[in-house]
Amino acid sequence: MKLPRTARPAPGGRPRARTPIVLAVPALLAVVLLLLPLAGVLVRTEWGELGAHLTDPATTEALRLSLVVSFWALGLSLLLGVPLAWLLARVPFPGKAFVRSLVLLPMVLPPTVGGVALLLAFGRRGLLGPWLEGTFGVTLPFHTSGAVLAATFVAMPFLVISLEGALGGLRPRYEETAASLGASPVRVFFTVTLPMVAPGLLAGAALTWARALGEFGATITFAGNLPGTTQTLPLQVYLLLQERPEAATSVSLLLLVIAMAVLVALRGRWTGTPRERAAGRTPPADTDAGPAEAGGAGRGGPGGPALDAGSAQGSQGSQGIEESAAPRDGGWGLRAGLTGFNELALEAAPGTTIAVVGPNGAGKTTLLRALLGLTRRSHAVLRLGDEDVSALPPHRRGVAWVPQDGALFPHLTALANTAYGLRAHGVPRAEARRSAQRWLDRLGVGHLAGRRPAQLSGGQAGRVALARALAARPRLLLLDEPLAALDQTTRARVRHELRTHLATFGGVCLIVTHDPVEAVSLADRVLVLDEGRALQDAPPAEVTRHPRSPWVARMLGRNAWAGTANAHGLDLAGGGTLVAAEPPPAGVSALAIIAPEAVSLHRERPGGSPRNVWPGVVREVTASGSRLRVLVGSEQVPDLVAEITPEAAAELGLADGVAVWTGVKATEVTTVAL
Repeated sequence: MKLPRTARPAPGGRPRARTPIVLAVPALLAVVLLLLPLAGVLVRTEWGELGAHLTDPATTEALRLSLVVSFWALGLSLLLGVPLAWLLARVPFPGKAFVRSLVLLPMVLPPTVGGVALLLAFGRRGLLGPWLEGTFGVTLPFHTSGAVLAATFVAMPFLVISLEGALGGLRPRYEETAASLGASPVRVFFTVTLPMVAPGLLAGAALTWARALGEFGATITFAGNLPGTTQTLPLQVYLLLQERPEAATSVSLLLLVIAMAVLVALRGRWTGTPRERAAGRTPPADTDAGPAEAGGAGRGGPGGPALDAGSAQGSQGSQGIEESAAPRDGGWGLRAGLTGFNELALEAAPGTTIAVVGPNGAGKTTLLRALLGLTRRSHAVLRLGDEDVSALPPHRRGVAWVPQDGALFPHLTALANTAYGLRAHGVPRAEARRSAQRWLDRLGVGHLAGRRPAQLSGGQAGRVALARALAARPRLLLLDEPLAALDQTTRARVRHELRTHLATFGGVCLIVTHDPVEAVSLADRVLVLDEGRALQDAPPAEVTRHPRSPWVARMLGRNAWAGTANAHGLDLAGGGTLVAAEPPPAGVSALAIIAPEAVSLHRERPGGSPRNVWPGVVREVTASGSRLRVLVGSEQVPDLVAEITPEAAAELGLADGVAVWTGVKATEVTTVAL
């Protein structure tokens, strides 16, 4: 049975919506308006004489000159337009809107007006014409160079606009990561930026060349119509149309075919897109174990480094790994003072790892970017070892950065990505690749060295990004949630490897994390941020016992209530009171910490020892390992989380909406003065 027209599925599987007549008819007329002139050329072409018309000496000479002019115009457009597009896309400066308007002007300006403008600027009586002729003997009007200048003037905007759009779609994080690995701005531009915006560059170049090939108005006005000198194919068509219309039709067909070939080759990619991930390709699942690990034959047992025999070079390779991680000149301590959004001071001895935690918007990533010199929100006065690097650009600071998404360069393999920092520091290619392979092996992804980022799972890409940063031998290592994309099993293994590397690292490492296990297991200190300020900077054990931030307490799985101390406990900020065995001095702002396992649940009001008892309603029951976490809402106090066994939950008949009583002993309440 046929489906009704309005319900017939489209190729993608979704029903095809009916097109409104009021839109369909004008659209069809527009297509006809564009198609009829092309059809006229095809119908009126004398196909039997086409070869003779196109091989006519005047036509071949005009074609040769058109190719010379168009390719010279393309070269000038690339030389001048690529830097201009980068400037418009990357650099804020006064008058940017005016400069962009200047770029667009030749696209909307009548070509003959453009020719007049060129004549008044570069003609013999123009602004620069007499100086060019008197100083260099250069006369642009009525010369082939004048035709090149006219074609460049009208065609270069296509390249600038296309490339600027591609650069605007490229996240600066790739370029910033490359700079943190030691690459200079010029190296970043040629090894990261241009390869990643290649589709936009190629699209703009193709459109620029096609537009230069078909330029007529500005050329005839500025450079004239001299056979063999400035008479290009469009000008030849103009002359033939007056004397031999059938030959003009044949030459027009040639230009039409060239233009259509360019457009078909571009396939609608006018602005191009950065090469961040191949479209339509699905990365493999997070099966991160390499062949050796999967088979149980990896060296060092489960979780240990699986060194590939083809690249490890036995004990000599292992020694090279340790040398690359060993501290130089006794290591590099950290002293930093930050102003702006972040207002804090940091000091750490060589080999110290600091976990940076805090809620979203607390300034964690801004802190890292300030240390890198990549943000204006905060400014860091930074000393690494005995050197003040505050005034140095990012690529000379010796600070390596692993952003949240890894920012692997999509046009490079995993091996080339890992070797990038070493190459930027001048290490020979072969040595850099050997060292990069060893780092990949250490992190269990050596067997993926030949893959590009689009062929890696999220976990694999994260490990390659970590290997890339470690291989660059930085003095300060900044990791922004480096293990977030890994599954639990892989995370534990990579955490073990990272802890091993950090134990021999001669600098300071800052790790932004939301995982309390990472903070406790990897860090020597935990820095708690809130609104750019340091709330706490202490060893993990101290932060775990006495968190000074409600967010950190909740991250650790505890209930945290803020309030003001009184003689018996706290007057809670949200209303209600809490009795504590050891409250701070009266009037002090304080934080009450209650472990979920210290909260008891009852269906009836409990008697006996609890000093804190409140009625409430179960809002949510979730599993946490082998236990259940029960969220209870109350009108008297803030929401409270209790942790109980499934058996206790079944005995109490807990479910969403069930009324319960909560109880907390005063001795189970820990208070921290803020």
